[in-house]
Amino acid sequence: MTKKIIVFGNQKGGTGKSTLAMHLVVNLLQKGNSVATIDVDARQGTLTRYIENREATKRENPEILTPIHTPVFESEAETVSQIERDNLKNFTSLLNSLTKHDYIVIDTPGNDSSLSRIAHSFADVIITPMNESFIDLDLLVRINDSTETNIRPSTYAEMVWNQKKERIMRDKGSIDWIVLVNRMSSVASKNRTELDRVLIALAKRIGFRLAKGFKERVIFRELFLSGLTLLDRNVSASQMSLSHIAARQELNDLLKALNIGD
Repeated sequence: MTKKIIVFGNQKGGTGKSTLAMHLVVNLLQKGNSVATIDVDARQGTLTRYIENREATKRENPEILTPIHTPVFESEAETVSQIERDNLKNFTSLLNSLTKHDYIVIDTPGNDSSLSRIAHSFADVIITPMNESFIDLDLLVRINDSTETNIRPSTYAEMVWNQKKERIMRDKGSIDWIVLVNRMSSVASKNRTELDRVLIALAKRIGFRLAKGFKERVIFRELFLSGLTLLDRNVSASQMSLSHIAARQELNDLLKALNIGD
């Protein structure tokens, strides 16, 4: 099986990167893959805490599958150039130590950082969750009029473009970029319709493909505390409300759209 490096990235917090990453990780594990995870947002450490919670639950339920996890902190060198060199050396060394795994899933911070840029440059797939908001869209692309004829990439889109070039220069590899609308409201709205229209129009121009994530649901906050996902047998159908069952369908649709590990 070809190893895949999957990076969850966006220069904005609160988009559900860690929740989505954990669900993809469990999906890959349940299909028999060996999975390693890296948290380059180690200072905040949401994915790290999620996995720690999962390890605690596993002590009572040994059948729960867990990845090999490593949190990574930024270099504390005194100069920017030395920070970049340290981060690249340490991150490359870590990736080399994980080559036996089928997949490596990486969570990145909701801001710009040296480690985040480096992680993006090694990706086979970048998944960028965004909230159902034109404010979040502005972090991807700047639209200067309502016809989308006068646009320019945002800081994050420019960063992705630069890391795509870095990847080509390093090993002639390509990066599949997926923008995923997440934490959607449960009620259809004019805002969502307009946002969908704009994203579809921009996908080819900016260089991403589009997918749908989860609606905003309380269950994801509940699952985090035990480190579980909607895919775990411990979350049985008999315990789930209709909202939870709908969330599982959203997850199934998302995994099909991502087409990773099939």
